[in-house]
Amino acid sequence: MAPLRSKISSNRARAIRQALKRIRLFATDVDGVLTDSGMYYSESGDEIKKFNTRDGMGIKLLQRAGLITALITQEDTKLVARRAERLAIPEVHQRIFDKLTRLRDIATRYHISLEEIAYMGDDVVDLPVLTRCGLALTVPDAPPLVKKHADYVSVARGGHGAAREVCELIMHAQGTLDRSLEFYLKGS
Repeated sequence: MAPLRSKISSNRARAIRQALKRIRLFATDVDGVLTDSGMYYSESGDEIKKFNTRDGMGIKLLQRAGLITALITQEDTKLVARRAERLAIPEVHQRIFDKLTRLRDIATRYHISLEEIAYMGDDVVDLPVLTRCGLALTVPDAPPLVKKHADYVSVARGGHGAAREVCELIMHAQGTLDRSLEFYLKGS
Protein backbone atom coordinates (compact mmCIF):
# COMPACT_ATOMS: atom_id res chain seq x y z
CA MET A 1 0.00 0.00 0.00
CA ALA A 2 1.31 3.44 -0.90
CA PRO A 3 2.02 5.53 2.16
CA LEU A 4 -0.47 8.23 3.01
CA ARG A 5 0.71 11.56 4.39
CA SER A 6 2.51 11.15 7.67
CA LYS A 7 0.31 13.67 9.49
CA ILE A 8 -2.74 11.41 9.23
CA SER A 9 -3.66 9.33 12.28
CA SER A 10 -3.67 5.57 11.84
CA ASN A 11 -7.46 5.41 12.28
CA ARG A 12 -8.00 8.07 9.65
CA ALA A 13 -5.53 6.35 7.31
CA ARG A 14 -7.48 3.09 7.67
CA ALA A 15 -10.75 4.88 6.84
CA ILE A 16 -9.17 6.50 3.78
CA ARG A 17 -7.81 3.15 2.57
CA GLN A 18 -11.28 1.61 2.89
CA ALA A 19 -12.80 4.50 0.92
CA LEU A 20 -10.08 4.16 -1.75
CA LYS A 21 -11.03 0.51 -2.26
CA ARG A 22 -14.65 1.45 -3.06
CA ILE A 23 -13.87 4.05 -5.73
CA ARG A 24 -15.23 3.38 -9.22
CA LEU A 25 -15.11 6.91 -10.61
CA PHE A 26 -12.47 9.61 -10.26
CA ALA A 27 -13.73 13.12 -11.01
CA THR A 28 -11.73 16.30 -10.73
CA ASP A 29 -11.87 20.01 -11.19
CA VAL A 30 -9.34 21.37 -13.69
CA ASP A 31 -7.87 24.72 -12.62
CA GLY A 32 -5.90 24.32 -9.41
CA VAL A 33 -5.85 20.52 -9.58
CA LEU A 34 -4.68 19.57 -13.07
CA THR A 35 -3.10 23.01 -13.50
CA ASP A 36 -1.24 25.28 -11.10
CA SER A 37 -4.34 27.53 -10.91
CA GLY A 38 -2.55 30.31 -12.75
CA MET A 39 -4.34 32.16 -15.51
CA TYR A 40 -1.85 32.91 -18.27
CA TYR A 41 -2.61 35.17 -21.23
CA SER A 42 -0.54 35.86 -24.29
CA GLU A 43 -0.02 39.38 -25.59
CA SER A 44 -2.86 38.75 -28.06
CA GLY A 45 -5.20 37.68 -25.26
CA ASP A 46 -5.06 33.92 -25.80
CA GLU A 47 -5.42 31.87 -22.62
CA ILE A 48 -2.69 29.35 -21.86
CA LYS A 49 -2.80 26.51 -19.33
CA LYS A 50 0.00 24.20 -18.22
CA PHE A 51 -1.02 20.60 -17.60
CA ASN A 52 1.28 18.10 -15.89
CA THR A 53 1.92 15.07 -18.10
CA ARG A 54 2.33 12.83 -15.06
CA ASP A 55 -1.18 13.72 -13.92
CA GLY A 56 -2.35 12.70 -17.38
CA MET A 57 -0.54 9.37 -17.11
CA GLY A 58 -2.15 8.80 -13.71
CA ILE A 59 -5.57 9.27 -15.31
CA LYS A 60 -4.64 6.87 -18.14
CA LEU A 61 -3.48 4.29 -15.58
CA LEU A 62 -6.78 4.62 -13.70
CA GLN A 63 -8.65 4.03 -16.94
CA ARG A 64 -6.54 0.90 -17.57
CA ALA A 65 -7.55 -0.24 -14.09
CA GLY A 66 -11.20 0.05 -15.14
CA LEU A 67 -12.17 3.28 -13.41
CA ILE A 68 -14.33 5.94 -15.01
CA THR A 69 -12.74 9.39 -15.21
CA ALA A 70 -14.41 12.78 -15.36
CA LEU A 71 -13.63 16.48 -15.50
CA ILE A 72 -16.11 18.97 -14.05
CA THR A 73 -15.20 22.64 -14.29
CA GLN A 74 -16.80 26.06 -14.33
CA GLU A 75 -14.46 27.13 -17.10
CA ASP A 76 -15.27 26.60 -20.76
CA THR A 77 -12.16 26.40 -22.90
CA LYS A 78 -10.94 24.56 -25.95
CA LEU A 79 -7.76 23.80 -23.99
CA VAL A 80 -9.66 21.66 -21.49
CA ALA A 81 -11.60 19.90 -24.25
CA ARG A 82 -8.35 19.18 -26.09
CA ARG A 83 -6.64 17.82 -22.96
CA ALA A 84 -9.64 15.63 -22.13
CA GLU A 85 -9.77 14.31 -25.69
CA ARG A 86 -6.08 13.48 -25.60
CA LEU A 87 -6.60 11.53 -22.36
CA ALA A 88 -9.83 9.90 -23.64
CA ILE A 89 -11.73 11.10 -20.58
CA PRO A 90 -15.32 9.99 -21.19
CA GLU A 91 -17.03 12.57 -18.99
CA VAL A 92 -16.05 16.17 -19.73
CA HIS A 93 -18.34 18.82 -18.31
CA GLN A 94 -17.45 22.48 -18.76
CA ARG A 95 -19.32 25.61 -17.67
CA ILE A 96 -20.88 23.70 -14.78
CA PHE A 97 -21.90 25.85 -11.83
CA ASP A 98 -23.78 23.11 -9.95
CA LYS A 99 -21.14 20.41 -9.83
CA LEU A 100 -23.03 18.23 -7.37
CA THR A 101 -26.08 17.90 -9.62
CA ARG A 102 -23.83 17.08 -12.57
CA LEU A 103 -21.94 14.48 -10.56
CA ARG A 104 -25.21 12.91 -9.44
CA ASP A 105 -26.29 12.71 -13.10
CA ILE A 106 -23.03 10.98 -14.00
CA ALA A 107 -23.40 8.55 -11.08
CA THR A 108 -26.92 7.68 -12.18
CA ARG A 109 -25.77 7.02 -15.75
CA TYR A 110 -23.10 4.61 -14.53
CA HIS A 111 -25.27 3.05 -11.81
CA ILE A 112 -22.91 4.00 -9.01
CA SER A 113 -23.41 5.81 -5.74
CA LEU A 114 -21.72 9.01 -4.61
CA GLU A 115 -19.86 6.83 -2.08
CA GLU A 116 -18.06 5.20 -5.02
CA ILE A 117 -16.77 8.54 -6.31
CA ALA A 118 -13.49 10.24 -5.47
CA TYR A 119 -13.58 13.95 -6.26
CA MET A 120 -10.59 16.29 -6.27
CA GLY A 121 -11.24 20.01 -6.02
CA ASP A 122 -9.34 23.02 -4.80
CA ASP A 123 -11.76 25.81 -3.92
CA VAL A 124 -15.08 26.63 -2.28
CA VAL A 125 -17.05 25.95 -5.49
CA ASP A 126 -16.10 22.29 -4.98
CA LEU A 127 -17.42 22.04 -1.41
CA PRO A 128 -20.92 20.74 -2.31
CA VAL A 129 -19.27 17.75 -4.02
CA LEU A 130 -16.43 17.34 -1.53
CA THR A 131 -18.87 17.11 1.38
CA ARG A 132 -21.00 14.41 -0.29
CA CYS A 133 -18.72 12.15 -2.33
CA GLY A 134 -17.12 8.96 -1.09
CA LEU A 135 -13.63 10.41 -0.96
CA ALA A 136 -12.95 14.15 -0.83
CA LEU A 137 -9.52 15.14 -2.11
CA THR A 138 -7.71 18.45 -2.37
CA VAL A 139 -4.32 20.04 -2.88
CA PRO A 140 -2.03 21.57 -0.21
CA ASP A 141 -2.49 25.13 -1.44
CA ALA A 142 -6.30 24.96 -1.26
CA PRO A 143 -8.01 27.40 1.12
CA PRO A 144 -8.20 26.18 4.75
CA LEU A 145 -11.98 25.71 4.53
CA VAL A 146 -11.56 23.31 1.62
CA LYS A 147 -8.79 21.38 3.36
CA LYS A 148 -11.00 21.14 6.44
CA HIS A 149 -13.62 19.24 4.40
CA ALA A 150 -11.15 17.00 2.56
CA ASP A 151 -10.48 13.40 3.54
CA TYR A 152 -7.03 13.64 2.01
CA VAL A 153 -4.75 16.55 1.09
CA SER A 154 -2.14 15.59 -1.49
CA VAL A 155 1.52 16.21 -0.86
CA ALA A 156 1.97 17.43 -4.45
CA ARG A 157 0.46 20.76 -5.47
CA GLY A 158 -2.10 21.24 -8.18
CA GLY A 159 -0.52 21.03 -11.62
CA HIS A 160 2.55 19.38 -10.09
CA GLY A 161 1.48 15.75 -9.72
CA ALA A 162 -1.40 15.99 -7.24
CA ALA A 163 -3.79 14.01 -9.44
CA ARG A 164 -1.12 11.39 -10.19
CA GLU A 165 -0.52 10.95 -6.46
CA VAL A 166 -4.21 10.30 -5.85
CA CYS A 167 -4.57 8.01 -8.87
CA GLU A 168 -1.73 5.86 -7.58
CA LEU A 169 -3.25 5.76 -4.08
CA ILE A 170 -6.52 4.48 -5.56
CA MET A 171 -4.77 1.80 -7.61
CA HIS A 172 -2.56 0.72 -4.71
CA ALA A 173 -5.61 0.33 -2.46
CA GLN A 174 -7.46 -1.64 -5.13
CA GLY A 175 -4.45 -3.78 -6.05
CA THR A 176 -4.55 -2.67 -9.70
CA LEU A 177 -1.41 -0.58 -10.11
CA ASP A 178 0.83 -3.46 -11.21
CA ARG A 179 -1.76 -4.61 -13.75
CA SER A 180 -2.11 -1.06 -15.09
CA LEU A 181 1.67 -0.74 -15.42
CA GLU A 182 2.03 -4.13 -17.13
CA PHE A 183 1.09 -2.62 -20.50
CA TYR A 184 4.05 -0.24 -20.29
CA LEU A 185 6.48 -2.74 -18.80
CA LYS A 186 5.84 -5.21 -21.63
CA GLY A 187 6.21 -2.48 -24.23
CA SER A 188 2.90 -3.38 -25.88
